[in-house]
Amino acid sequence: MSTSVQAPGPFLQRWAHAYPHLPTLSQALASLLQTIVVALFVLTFLLQPFLIPSESMERTLLVGDFLLCNKQIYAPSGRIASWLLPYRPVQRGDIVVFHHSQPPMLVKRVVGVPGDRLRIVNGRVIVNGMPLDEPYAAFEPAPPNAARDNFPAAIYTDPEIDPEWWREMQSRAHNGELVVPQGEYFVLGDNRNRSLDSRFWGFVPRQAIIARPLVIYFSLSRPSSTDVQQIAQISSQPGVDDRLGHERDLTGRVEGFARWRRIFRVVH
Repeated sequence: MSTSVQAPGPFLQRWAHAYPHLPTLSQALASLLQTIVVALFVLTFLLQPFLIPSESMERTLLVGDFLLCNKQIYAPSGRIASWLLPYRPVQRGDIVVFHHSQPPMLVKRVVGVPGDRLRIVNGRVIVNGMPLDEPYAAFEPAPPNAARDNFPAAIYTDPEIDPEWWREMQSRAHNGELVVPQGEYFVLGDNRNRSLDSRFWGFVPRQAIIARPLVIYFSLSRPSSTDVQQIAQISSQPGVDDRLGHERDLTGRVEGFARWRRIFRVVH
């Protein structure tokens, strides 16, 4: 039994005749399918979106920032599309996304690469005997903490420290320094006094590092527990009621909905 194909109806014939420059339905569907395939390819092999939920990377990354991350940059050389986003090894100063037990994904900055001799004195990172230049580091007011401010130390009382990491750190520390082993990396949050990082749970294996933030593609205005000025501003706003407002009120709400100036900002 054969199936016949009917000619386009009068309406479609008139539409095609009136707008010959527009694509046909089959062409539009084919174009949409190609777009979906390309988007899936990009999100699977090249880029991945993430949302910043905490203050540990302030002021580089803020709560509410949506990141587009490069998954190709740390992939083994020779991977597909390496010509588009070239491969290179993890370097000191890189912001990296990596697998972690709790939560399953974290973003921090690499301050120690394999072979580095590392210590922290009064919050300053010293690598191979030289203070690390860190214009991105922020220090929110916080009580003194030996585990956080001076590393490695002989005595730890902070309950946030992983006991297994503390024992490993004691065995690896020599002359007040910690040598980063091969295949491992030492990472810190840019907001040094508000970050649980390698000081508290140890090194990051190379195979756990999966991406590097590339650009902030959107940023929602979200209050930070470390931003006292922002909290005071939000708490001083009048309560919401049923009164009608003017167009300038709507404009203010739209402007306050997102951090528009951070959109498409390249992450460094």
